[in-house]
Amino acid sequence: MTKEQFVVTAAQMRDIETRIFAAGMPVAALMEKVAGLISQRLQAIISPGQCVGILVGPGHNGGDALVIARELHFRGYQVWIYQPFSQLKELTSQHFQYAQNLGITCYQEISQIPNCDFLIDGLFGFGLERKITDSIATAINYFNSKNQPIISIDIPSGLHTDTGEVLGTAIQANYTFCLGLWKQGLLQEQALPYVGKAELIDFDISLADIHAVLGNNPQIKRITKTTALSTLPLPRPLITHKYKQGHLLLICGSKRYAGGAILTGLGARASGVGMLSIAVPESLKMLLVSHLPEALIIGCPETETGAIANLPFVGCGSDSEMHLIDLNSFTTIACGPGLTKDSISLIPEIIKCECPLILDADALNILAQLGTIPTLKPRKSATVLTPHTGEFQRLFPNISYTNRIKAVQIAAQESGAVVLLKGARTAISNPQGGVWINTESTPALARGGSGDVLTGLLSGLLAQIINKETVIEDIVATATWWHSQAGILAAETRTELGVDAFTLTQYLLPVLKR
Repeated sequence: MTKEQFVVTAAQMRDIETRIFAAGMPVAALMEKVAGLISQRLQAIISPGQCVGILVGPGHNGGDALVIARELHFRGYQVWIYQPFSQLKELTSQHFQYAQNLGITCYQEISQIPNCDFLIDGLFGFGLERKITDSIATAINYFNSKNQPIISIDIPSGLHTDTGEVLGTAIQANYTFCLGLWKQGLLQEQALPYVGKAELIDFDISLADIHAVLGNNPQIKRITKTTALSTLPLPRPLITHKYKQGHLLLICGSKRYAGGAILTGLGARASGVGMLSIAVPESLKMLLVSHLPEALIIGCPETETGAIANLPFVGCGSDSEMHLIDLNSFTTIACGPGLTKDSISLIPEIIKCECPLILDADALNILAQLGTIPTLKPRKSATVLTPHTGEFQRLFPNISYTNRIKAVQIAAQESGAVVLLKGARTAISNPQGGVWINTESTPALARGGSGDVLTGLLSGLLAQIINKETVIEDIVATATWWHSQAGILAAETRTELGVDAFTLTQYLLPVLKR
């Protein structure tokens, strides 16, 4: 694993730092190193001669900010300091005294401070637990109301390190320089309006110290390009055939939501799956053939509303020998996009299949309506649930949603499934509590049908890789990364307004080519 993948809580980061200091690294030396790295990075953002305001807190985060103030001052920037606290940690106090002796102007009242081009937020670092109130809260709200960009050191002041919750009020940063390892709170959706563009400042924590605290297989990890690409079914064997590349069955679509079946099929097509079968209402069969001529389209009996009533019969001689299509003949099955809840009788039967199963959209809503989450645990093969926020809350109404990472872990444990909780920071958990977080996405994907594309892509990958020695949640993570990167690439060329779900399917393969 690379350091970009590790995600830590405040307690874990504290333990890692304790090991670093116990090994002989002086606190003052580490502060100089971290602040030096940030100062170098700031020079690429802030032009020489611009005015920089430094917000200084009482702890070592404030000490980092003071060293940065000193370094920028030496390099010719106009620097002033806002330090409203009566007591500082000893090292921070020493740096504050030195800054004053250098002639850097210091203020304690917000009414006194001048304008500036940038603000550096060093008020509070990781581990803050109490709500910010009174004069400090007033100051933070004042700085947020100004137009100048704010750069936070490690984590925006006022955010809970683990949950991303706002503790009364919080700095709304344009940039956040996360120190050493990614903090869990920065990767929570509720923190996004405060974090801005986040990047990791690596100050050379040893892998031995990381593994000593997190173990050899850390519970929470970021999805990176390297890990995602390593799970793709590439290169293919020189000698293979279509059935060795997986046979996927999609059960989706209705008269009302015909597009759901098409988009799911197009997502599956992009995955490179060897054989693709799609079960849709009989009335949609020719429509699907026109969009996916390579797929085997299975027309199903319909309800009066145009939904799939049941899976079709397949002839084997006389009428008395007819039987239902064999669900266990497929490598993977995905069910749900465009289905409608009128197909309610399908889900209990599909759950009985012995191959990996992906449930999405109305398959999840039916599952919630029937209250049959417990029936997933006895399944012999993997189950993947892909809810968005509303579907998740219907499926798991008793799980608190304050901490999305914790919520998805509990959901996976209760259901025995791999749960993919969609959102701006998609979180994936297996039943053992292992979590993958996708930290790169785009609001361009907030369009109807985007999730259908993901279901097709994911199920197609799963169908190809399932017989190899690959962990299911790793495949789910790869599909999630691929899908979001396609959205990012499409938004770069078409803007965030121009990425409809059909367009998204056309950017899936260019992502890999790039």
